[in-house]
Amino acid sequence: MPKSPASLSPLEHDVMRIVWARGSATAADVGAALPRRLTNATVRTLLRRLEAKRYLRHGVRGRAFVYEPAVAQSQAATGALRRIVQRFFGGSASSLVAGLVDEGLIGPDEVRALSKRLGRSRGKRPAG
Repeated sequence: MPKSPASLSPLEHDVMRIVWARGSATAADVGAALPRRLTNATVRTLLRRLEAKRYLRHGVRGRAFVYEPAVAQSQAATGALRRIVQRFFGGSASSLVAGLVDEGLIGPDEVRALSKRLGRSRGKRPAG
C-alpha cells in the first residue's frame, strides 16, 4: 500500500473539498468557492503546497493551470484516520472504537452493524 499523503491544514482541507467536489478547478475557481476571500497569490501557494504534498496534480488549459485530485477523498480520510489511530491510540484501532463507544459517539445499533460487517469481511482480505 502506498504511503498516505501528509496531513492537511484546515485551509488546505477546504481547498481539497472544493477540488474533490468539482473534479478539477483553477486557482480562480478555488478562490471564488472558498468561504473566506484570499488573494490570488495565497490560493496559488495553497495549490502548489497541495501538489507538493501529492494531493493535487495539474495540467494546463489555455494559460491557466487546472488542478485535479491526485488522491481520492476516501484515501485522504483513511490516511488521516491512520495518523489519529497511531498518534492517540498507539496504533490500536480497537482502542479508538472503544473510545467512541465510551464517549457515546457510537451507539449499540451501530456496534451491532459494525459487528455484522466485520463478520462478513472475515476472510476477504488480510487484517492490517
